[in-house]
Amino acid sequence: MNDVHVRIGVLFLALLGSSGCASYTTPGGPVDLTGIQSADIQELMSREPAAVFPASLSFARVQSPTYRSMTAETFGSGSFLVVSNREFMTDATLETMSDWEAVHGIAPLTRLLIPASLDDIDDLRTASARLKADMLIVFTLDTTFRVDGKSIGPLSVISLGLMRDRETIVSTTASAVFVDVRTGFIYGVAEATASETQTTSAWGTVNAADQGRLSTEQQAFDDMLRELARTWKGIVAEHR
Repeated sequence: MNDVHVRIGVLFLALLGSSGCASYTTPGGPVDLTGIQSADIQELMSREPAAVFPASLSFARVQSPTYRSMTAETFGSGSFLVVSNREFMTDATLETMSDWEAVHGIAPLTRLLIPASLDDIDDLRTASARLKADMLIVFTLDTTFRVDGKSIGPLSVISLGLMRDRETIVSTTASAVFVDVRTGFIYGVAEATASETQTTSAWGTVNAADQGRLSTEQQAFDDMLRELARTWKGIVAEHR
């Protein structure tokens, strides 16, 4: 083999290697919604419901302080942060929730209302009070990845590109809690889990990999929304 052929072969191998070096970073973690309560057990047990019906609702999505994803815009620091863009709470979603029985209206907590330092859920209650909301919905997403049976943690790197095909299971648990803005009383919770089995061969690009994540999160969120509606129906029946 002459020098020209050798150089061509080396160049081909270099290009082959560079085309397979793309990687996808998994998103950050969720928030333990019970862990951002500032009160001790005795104080929590003494709280009473004070919302009036029809009730005005506010909502916020919270994630761990280190949360990152390709699509989320985040705000705040401390014990948790708030995802400030509405990835899943579409206008159609808000219209559906506005049609729930005994709902006066629903609105997101925005950057203008949320303090930069977020220590516990009371910071979100204060922001909700500025909206004159009666009740606050706080929700979080916990998305995990398993590649060939091995768990991949938050903010971990998954290699993409030219490699052997691997089975990847993406799972998301969406959790939410109804909180009384005036007292911090917990009215109820809702939770749903969705999972999807994919293969790394379908993840030719970082965007394709992230679409797999978004698809699973959307399904979990939609299922959680149905659970929220059932929980809300029970809240109205008991407290109205």
